[in-house]
Amino acid sequence: MVLAELQEALRSIGRTPIFWITGLAAGLLGAVLWILYNFSGAFFAARLVIFAALFMVLFVAGTFVLVKKNSTDAGELVRGGVQYYFRVLLPWIVVACVLLLVFAVITTVTALTGGGAVDYGAMGMLAVIVMIPTLFLTFFCDTAAVFEDLRVFDSLRRSIAVAASHAGAVLGFFVVCAALAFADFFVFAIIWEGLLYDKLAPLAEYNETQFAAITPQQLIVMIGPDGIWVTAAVICIALLFIVPLLLAYKACFYRSIAGAAGVAGVAPGGAEKPLTGEYDSKGRWYKY
Repeated sequence: MVLAELQEALRSIGRTPIFWITGLAAGLLGAVLWILYNFSGAFFAARLVIFAALFMVLFVAGTFVLVKKNSTDAGELVRGGVQYYFRVLLPWIVVACVLLLVFAVITTVTALTGGGAVDYGAMGMLAVIVMIPTLFLTFFCDTAAVFEDLRVFDSLRRSIAVAASHAGAVLGFFVVCAALAFADFFVFAIIWEGLLYDKLAPLAEYNETQFAAITPQQLIVMIGPDGIWVTAAVICIALLFIVPLLLAYKACFYRSIAGAAGVAGVAPGGAEKPLTGEYDSKGRWYKY
């Protein structure tokens, strides 16, 4: 199941150039953030991150709609992004607020039990224990909102139900996504190193202690302004490839695992084949 959806995603982005618009937007924003961080400091870059995330929601929603409708129309990317913008954004805001609330409770509890001092080790461990299953179960809230036209809390319940009932497949999906991201990083890291070989050559003479002691800021100074621009270009191209692939893969995967539970299919001509049924109180779909 996991690899079949990956092949479907590869075919989709291969035959539909519109998907690359999302990757281009992510790449340009990533490059701008990198340049702004290095030339203007973290203050402005941190604020631009929020704008970039809100802007990318439009393309994320539009990409899901392209997969849902098997569309090759650039207008569909924009229309779908606008139509489902808040349905994609709001569930993640709810998840973020819940996690922040949990982290605040964890911080308070660890401070009280530690006599006023925060135990950052215990707090970090508890935060991970809470965060991982939460993200695992709610990860498909945005695709559920688009593919099944669900509102905020319905999409969260639907994501939890689908992820819980297909836990093994979802775990495999995350493994494949991690492998794809690592492969993308590895390939472009080699390209980056080759482009900046002259500037990075002194690192070959460092011993293990010196190499371990080098800081990111020292590395930035070593590559210089030209290296910063080259890095921005590499970041842009790396995101151009990986972002549309992961988004298309997520959409294809959700359509596959939730298809038996009521996601509308798509006819060869592009028209949706509606399924009739209803959800029960636990978010399970019953087809008539």
